[in-house]
This record gives sequence, structure tokens and C-alpha cells, in this order.
Amino acid sequence: MKVGVKLPTVLRPFAGGIERVEVEPDEPNVGGVFAALEADHPALRRRLTDEQGALRRHVNVFLENDNIRDLQGLGTSLDDGAELLILPSVAGG
Repeated sequence: MKVGVKLPTVLRPFAGGIERVEVEPDEPNVGGVFAALEADHPALRRRLTDEQGALRRHVNVFLENDNIRDLQGLGTSLDDGAELLILPSVAGG
């Protein structure tokens, strides 16, 4: 099973500068994708989850048009070929 992960510009330096990462998670859910990201890009994972492994408050992850927070969070099931979009919140003023 392969899953694509699209990264915003701010996170690309932690994944070798690439816009889209493709991973093969051990588990067919978002948590499995994050574990696969950690194996390939450890610095990226730290920007997505906290020390307990929970999704950071300022990070939004979309499966198609749905925020995974509105689904089952990191337990959200994925099909082969799924695409995730990671969007960290941006604050400023």
C-alpha cells in the first residue's frame, strides 16, 4: 500500500526539500503514515506530533476535503493510493 503526502513549503526542508512524499505504511491509517514518515524523515515527524504521539494543535491534515480531526484522527483508515495534505496553521499580524 502506498500513500502520498503533500507538504507545504514550510515543512519541505525537513523532507529533503520535496513537495510530495510517498510512503508505504505498516498500518493502513494516518498514524501508520506518520510512523513511516518518521522512519524516512525524523525531523518532519517532530513538527507534526507531540511527545505523546498526538497530532499537534496547529497542524491540520486533510484526506481529500476532510480534516482528519473530523474523522478518526490518526486512526483514520486509508486506501491504497490515498493522498494526504498537511497544512500547519499560520499565525501572524
